[in-house]
Amino acid sequence: MSHRDNCTTLPNGRHSLTGAGLALGALDGRYKAATETLVDYLSEAALNRDRVHVEVEWFIYLCDHSVLPGLSPLTDAQRDGLRAIVTEFTEESALELAEIEAVTVHDVKAVEYFIGRRLEALGLAHLTPLVHFGCTSEDINNLSYALGIKDAVTNVWLPAARGLVEQIMKLAEEAREVPMLSRTHGQPATPSTLGKELAVFAYRLNRQIKQVENAEFLGKINGATGTYSAHTVAVPGADWQRISEDFVTGLGLDWNPLTTQIENHDWQAELYSSIAHFNQVLHNLCTDVWSYISIGFFRQIPVAGATGSSTMPHKVNPIRFENAEANLEISNGLLNTLASTLVQSRWQRDLTDSSSQRNIGVAFGHSILAISNVVKGLERLDIATDVIAADLDENWEVLAEAIQMVMRAEAIAGVEGMENPYERLKDLTRGHRVDAARLKEFVAELGLSADAEKRLSELTPHTYTGLAAQLLEHANR
Repeated sequence: MSHRDNCTTLPNGRHSLTGAGLALGALDGRYKAATETLVDYLSEAALNRDRVHVEVEWFIYLCDHSVLPGLSPLTDAQRDGLRAIVTEFTEESALELAEIEAVTVHDVKAVEYFIGRRLEALGLAHLTPLVHFGCTSEDINNLSYALGIKDAVTNVWLPAARGLVEQIMKLAEEAREVPMLSRTHGQPATPSTLGKELAVFAYRLNRQIKQVENAEFLGKINGATGTYSAHTVAVPGADWQRISEDFVTGLGLDWNPLTTQIENHDWQAELYSSIAHFNQVLHNLCTDVWSYISIGFFRQIPVAGATGSSTMPHKVNPIRFENAEANLEISNGLLNTLASTLVQSRWQRDLTDSSSQRNIGVAFGHSILAISNVVKGLERLDIATDVIAADLDENWEVLAEAIQMVMRAEAIAGVEGMENPYERLKDLTRGHRVDAARLKEFVAELGLSADAEKRLSELTPHTYTGLAAQLLEHANR
């Protein structure tokens, strides 16, 4: 029987699409191909797999270190069998967990029972009470989230961000020597090179990448209110703080020694702020490149078969950059909300963080989608050197800065007749278009030293770029 045969009718007479396996959100629907790698780290199923991982490793740690009286190290086969629960965690495992949770109405308790079902086959049924020993749910959750986020950052977000910067620098190198009229306040200004302007963004983005690379991923395992109370009563002779630190760092995380019931999420806020800053710089790149396309500095390479407008056949729209802008804004909306929400918790614990953290994958997804779009957009840009050159040719007045600065230097060197250089150039150029001939005439009348006059007479908007081409070297440092 098809879905249509079994579907309900909506109030407007249309067939309901519920149950057809369709996605509600764009990340799991239209843009799935660009973001699905995050499913392995930031989905509900991935979170549950990480919960199983933490519970299993805690079980193994307690046994192998004989933390409780009566415990002894596991055999290699038992240890391998326990870890296989994690490595063999599949979609069917996730469904089994969901069925258990439907009864327990508690996600972490469901994980405890899920593991408990598998202990008998390993000859460990007598140690079922050891699963989740001394733990509050947040001991498992905070470590699981930290592991998933760390893996998503390391394996998905950072490679995408680095790849984006590489693409920016590839275009910047191509444009290293391409002189370009700058625009400050939207008005003609001292020329730069197109490559240097792109490299500015690479440098800025790299700074945020380094912040993310140096991020801490904190975790704790210290009981219901962070005091090890149950631990010290159950096993008073154990050094629980040392055990906690050893276990957390053994997972590849940084130990947080002082918490309430929850790990207080300051590291998450710091991480999200760095990624949001990266996103905002990338947004700035998008608006600049969009504007350069608009004035013709870049030509877009059409995609075969693609349509730019449903009614205007000539159009090639900068949709990659527009799409990226929107997704960066959505990502930052979520990241900034997470950063501000997660660091707040009433007294020793409330559940706002639990609900908020379920949207971490969405925040990352929109950032990854934006990065993907910008990379694809940059790949299909051609530098319109003819348009850029023509723009320079129409704005010789930008050399006024160079002329008045040379006049200042000449005045300091004792050359006469160099008074009021700024004011004289202002009178000549402000609000006026001045061509090459008029500027050269003006320079010739100044009475400059021979060397200074030669330098200025040879200067053009195309050559007035200073050290711009050399400055690219800083972008990858």
